[in-house]
Amino acid sequence: MRHHTTFRQLEIFEAIARLGSFTRASEELFLTQPTVSMQIKKLSEAVGVPLLEQVGKKMRLTTDGQELALATREIFDILDRYTMSVAERQGLKQGHLSLMAITTASYFAPRLLGEFARLYPGIDVSLRVTNKEQVLASIAENLDDLYFLGQPPEDIDVVATPIMDNPIVVLAAPDHPLARKKNISLQRIAQEPWLMREKGSGTRNAIERRFAEASIVLRPRLELGSNEAIKQAILAGLGISALSRHTLTLNQPGQFAVLDVAGFPILRHWYAVYPAGRQLSVVARAFLDYLLGKQGEPVDGHARPS
Repeated sequence: MRHHTTFRQLEIFEAIARLGSFTRASEELFLTQPTVSMQIKKLSEAVGVPLLEQVGKKMRLTTDGQELALATREIFDILDRYTMSVAERQGLKQGHLSLMAITTASYFAPRLLGEFARLYPGIDVSLRVTNKEQVLASIAENLDDLYFLGQPPEDIDVVATPIMDNPIVVLAAPDHPLARKKNISLQRIAQEPWLMREKGSGTRNAIERRFAEASIVLRPRLELGSNEAIKQAILAGLGISALSRHTLTLNQPGQFAVLDVAGFPILRHWYAVYPAGRQLSVVARAFLDYLLGKQGEPVDGHARPS
């Protein structure tokens, strides 16, 4: 006689499928590993097929497991929408908002989230900050409510709403010889040693495009994997760079010189993105409306250039 599948088993299975690990799933759900293993064994018996397989040291989903993971997420989405509809009738008093952002967005996203959480104290908010590849993978699997990106993905069908300006400015140490110059040409600035993010970075792509339009090829002196590393290298006198103005949020005014370069700032946007097939929850829709209401406001202590 087959066991019945329980909601708790599906919850455990979804966590394993998402996190790729029994250990991490047990930690997230505050369960012991033997409990997790036993529930997954019972779930496999209930559905009648293996859901997971061991490949070397890694565990991965079988084809049936992948199908069940998709079905489980659909079930949870339906339940979430039901919970949200109840929450809406209660005036957004409770619910959950799951967000994911690329690293640069971490300079402003927590503040916006903090303000929203104060408006709706009953809503449980989570924010994961990671690299672009992981954000795109999560969008493809439809794991979160909204994603913050500087450039919408081109190969995934998404709804992308611009929520904020994201100007890219040229930064130098405050005592740099060009700090007080006006209207510096692209040709002149290209002669400086440049510090750049890794290939594939949206900021780097935008900078290289701007110079390519003037038939100039930039050859970086150093490639660094984070905005903070670039800022430290600028202050150490290793060169100049161009970064989102938002990366200055936590710095004192005057700690960096924003150079007056022809063709800069490059005007880009931050986007709130979600998969085209996803129906936004009441809470996610309320948060998006909140963000759109904040458009045009500066997000840091630095005055916007007029």
